[in-house]
Amino acid sequence: MKRWTQRPEGSTWGDFGPDDELGRLNLLTEAKVLQAVREVRTGKVFCLSLPLDLPGGNVLNPRRHAPTLKPTFREGTPYLNFAMSQLQPEAVDVLSDDQVTLSMQYSTQWDGLSHVGAMFDIQGDGQARRVYYNGYAAGVDVFGGTDPDTSAEACCPPGGSYARKLSVSRYAEKGMQGRGVLVDLARAFGPGRTLVGHTQLQAAMQEQNVVLEAGDMLVLRTGFAESLVAMNGQPDPHALEQTGAVLDGADPALLEWITASGIAAICADNYAVESYPARTSGPGHSILPLHHHCLFKLGLPLAELWYLKDLADWLHAQGRNRFLLTAPPLRMPGAVGSPVTPIATV
Repeated sequence: MKRWTQRPEGSTWGDFGPDDELGRLNLLTEAKVLQAVREVRTGKVFCLSLPLDLPGGNVLNPRRHAPTLKPTFREGTPYLNFAMSQLQPEAVDVLSDDQVTLSMQYSTQWDGLSHVGAMFDIQGDGQARRVYYNGYAAGVDVFGGTDPDTSAEACCPPGGSYARKLSVSRYAEKGMQGRGVLVDLARAFGPGRTLVGHTQLQAAMQEQNVVLEAGDMLVLRTGFAESLVAMNGQPDPHALEQTGAVLDGADPALLEWITASGIAAICADNYAVESYPARTSGPGHSILPLHHHCLFKLGLPLAELWYLKDLADWLHAQGRNRFLLTAPPLRMPGAVGSPVTPIATV
């Protein structure tokens, strides 16, 4: 049986093939990479990641906790500043080896296409099922929680999780390199909270002479991450609620523009990219309409909590807004999201 017989209105399901797991990342072609490389004129490099122990605490999301870093152990002994002379008296080596426990989407991150799905009737039989982009389904392609993998070749132990399809590792395999195009919403609207719909975004782009083409990765500076850095690991949730421009995922014109633009991804320096809670309600609504539109319908990756100030200031001083962007996630099979250390080369 076909995985789906009907797709959400306005989606790209099937457009890149019946078993596609990349969505709009298919637009990151070799030609697009070469176009991005031509934006490199100085060789200057910018790191676009926050320190991965920020924001600090878990006020942004109570499920996500700061990373815990500790040594590995050798026969019960911490393997950090470990003198090998303990094992071989004449050896001069001192060795250190560590491990980390972290939430995959705690800090600077990519959302995988298995991060947000929806209840949708993929077979036209009146039964809404829990599905993700291109009709991949909970308990069939994405396992965890109340949907353990009980097959003979089980991919994860009880209590574990695993996305056989739409894992964020697919991004890493793709490479995630192309042309980044910056829109500086902080420069356009200031540091306060501004709800940005289609009208506001187009005005900012026109003011900053931003031209987007199919396959570009849209990069949005709002100033949110800069405020997090200034809070030094002690985020003030009330202050952050009033910080930075944020996309209005409930604006139909904005969603239509994202579809028509042909952009391959949206990368932002704030939490969630879109305003939350959204201005949506009623039967069949999404609490995250931009995520719903991008991840679920278009297969368009979203990135959050990037650090963009230094890049934005440099580009503004040079009268530029385009650059080579290299941003592969961890190649962690089965993961639904991943930390990332994006690099901009200008």
